[in-house]
Amino acid sequence: MSDDIHARFRVDRRDFSLDVDLQLPGRGVTALFGHSGSGKTTALRAMAGLERAPGGYFAVGDEVWQDESRSLFVPPHQRSLGVVFQEASLFPHLSVRKNMEFGQKRAATVAFGVSLPEMAELLGIAHLLDRSPGQLSGGERQRVAIARALLAAPKILLMDEPLAALDFKRKQEILPYLERLHRELAIPVVYVSHAPDEVARLADHLVLLDEGRVVASGALNEVLSRIDLPAAFADDAGVVIEACVAAHEADNLSRLEFPGGAIYVTRCHAEVGSWLRCRIHARDVSLALVPQVQTSILNCVAAVVVDLAPTDTPGHVLVRLDVAGEPLLARITQRSANKLDIRPGLALRAQIKAVALLA
Repeated sequence: MSDDIHARFRVDRRDFSLDVDLQLPGRGVTALFGHSGSGKTTALRAMAGLERAPGGYFAVGDEVWQDESRSLFVPPHQRSLGVVFQEASLFPHLSVRKNMEFGQKRAATVAFGVSLPEMAELLGIAHLLDRSPGQLSGGERQRVAIARALLAAPKILLMDEPLAALDFKRKQEILPYLERLHRELAIPVVYVSHAPDEVARLADHLVLLDEGRVVASGALNEVLSRIDLPAAFADDAGVVIEACVAAHEADNLSRLEFPGGAIYVTRCHAEVGSWLRCRIHARDVSLALVPQVQTSILNCVAAVVVDLAPTDTPGHVLVRLDVAGEPLLARITQRSANKLDIRPGLALRAQIKAVALLA
């Protein structure tokens, strides 16, 4: 019995067509990523049944909600799914509690074994239950919308750029709660976004869309580390690593360890032994043939060149590296690549200038 999600849709419009055939994991967060007009929202709306794709097919595990070959189409309100859009769309005349109870009424069972008060606690809105939506910030409204969707006990949660309408401060407010849901609730999430940082922070699986077609689909780092897709991420090209907090040192630095070695970051608040997700941009990695002694760069790891390819910026190349089995990208000039004779199989040192903590 498979828990996978299968989505096959073709939507033709006068100025746009979507043609996707996706096999997605039944656990974790799958991000649909691409520039505006790439087809992300159209694909998500087809999954929700809000847009009927002729000849389409959509199944979540054993439940088939669309199979046009059998003239099967389950309408949106009969699908066991939750949808969260850019705008929270709460009922303005109902309190937070009543909005959440509306979702609860749709559930055949208690959502994930979590009661309404427990869901409110999980999303940090327990103190808001008696307020009206008009008394909430944008981030608070979105958390209530997510709680309402989850209390319906869906088999899948669809999120269409839920942070797009929020300013930077509100985004930072809500992201930790999304991470907490990711850790504590076993529900697949399809998350539409055009923001690389959100994808890097939340996703396990990444689908890259361009002009209605799937350019790449796979585990997050598998796609992020591909050097044949530099235009998709441009200056945001980079990888995500999972690292363990090994120690907090006296000079306001924390030492993180991953299979490729140790890296230092500005002292973090995470407990020793906990795991963090970090992002390393290709632009923050330089290369050297021998270990550097007189340098201000603390993070230096042994690496082997896997491949290299030109970028959209003339005179620059993207180098894919292997660091004890972990992928890493470096963006350097063509002149530097020629000077160092960068080629597949070359052993060298990767100097990491900056590491961004994501979670």
